[in-house]
Amino acid sequence: MTATKDQFFKPGRVSATDKLATTDKVAREIIAEEATRILTKTERLRRLRIEREASAPEEKPKKSRARKVAAK
Repeated sequence: MTATKDQFFKPGRVSATDKLATTDKVAREIIAEEATRILTKTERLRRLRIEREASAPEEKPKKSRARKVAAK
């Protein structure tokens, strides 16, 4: 491997607009990736909940007892 000047010296200055564009692009990619991940997880959990509810037996409502009033 031969040594080049780019390995030893910093490249030229990058303009502020280029830095801003790069930062904006990366931030938007990260946000889109997180949104996709959250949506995928939500869909998976919803599907599992629906399957669990479908396979669970019907629960009968419990009869409520009348409350006793304490004597004063």
